Amino acid sequence: MPEFIVRFSFDILAFVSVMVLIVLGLGIIASMMGIFNFAHGELVLLGAFTVFLAHDIGIGIWWGILAAPLLVGLFGFLLERAIIQRFYASPVIAMLGTYAIGLVIREIVRGILGGQYRPVPEPWPGYYVVGGQEFSIWRSFIIVTTLAAIAGSWLFLSRTSFGLRIRGSLENPMLARACGISTRKLYSLTFAFGAALAGLAGALIVPLYQLSADMGLRFLVQGFLSVMLGGVGTFAGPVFGGAAVGAMASGLPWVVEPVLADPLVFVIALIVVKLRPQGLISGGRR
Repeated sequence: MPEFIVRFSFDILAFVSVMVLIVLGLGIIASMMGIFNFAHGELVLLGAFTVFLAHDIGIGIWWGILAAPLLVGLFGFLLERAIIQRFYASPVIAMLGTYAIGLVIREIVRGILGGQYRPVPEPWPGYYVVGGQEFSIWRSFIIVTTLAAIAGSWLFLSRTSFGLRIRGSLENPMLARACGISTRKLYSLTFAFGAALAGLAGALIVPLYQLSADMGLRFLVQGFLSVMLGGVGTFAGPVFGGAAVGAMASGLPWVVEPVLADPLVFVIALIVVKLRPQGLISGGRR
């Protein structure tokens, strides 16, 4: 029984790590700009596709993993500058616009893949043994990388002058603009940062799941629930929400029928949001 609990906890932690990376980027964008980016799942897909493409043409998976956050971050920057910034005055139109962008990206990838599932091997396959228990090397790498990304993001947002301007703009955009801070540039760079985190998440998770054009849809829905559950306006909110939803999504199939697990995650999250609409940890956007 203790061996099962250890293995169970490790598997949940690996999935939670990916969810936190995805939700952190989505939550930063939602907190900063007041919109939900419904193309965020496709940014995860682009990160995964970058790794697949690097492997397929023979460059190597590791180069794809390194390139994914950079390329997806650059794509997010250009996307925000070219299209999304035009819709900040109307959050509903912005959400519909990002959904349409995500649909276009998804169908382009589907056309390239031919509607098929494409496997990507783990860069570090195999297991290591601790206390008689086998642990996946790649899943352990995902956990460590996520912890490093969370720590780096927190230091960036809380210990740098640029991060101070971001937090100031998040707390009070009008006052930030009155102080001479260019919130438009900050929005572009913040969107790129959130996109880069999504690209990294996609790059890390694609060896665990076969690449398909629809892989981003699941993470988009769970990411949206996570942000609503955790609350916007703080760094900890999306992290906590992503951890909670990730733990439920990966843990419930062990205790209930898998076909019931996803609906049950929705029900639990919606009940919590109904009881606490501002989220479990909220800072608020003014």
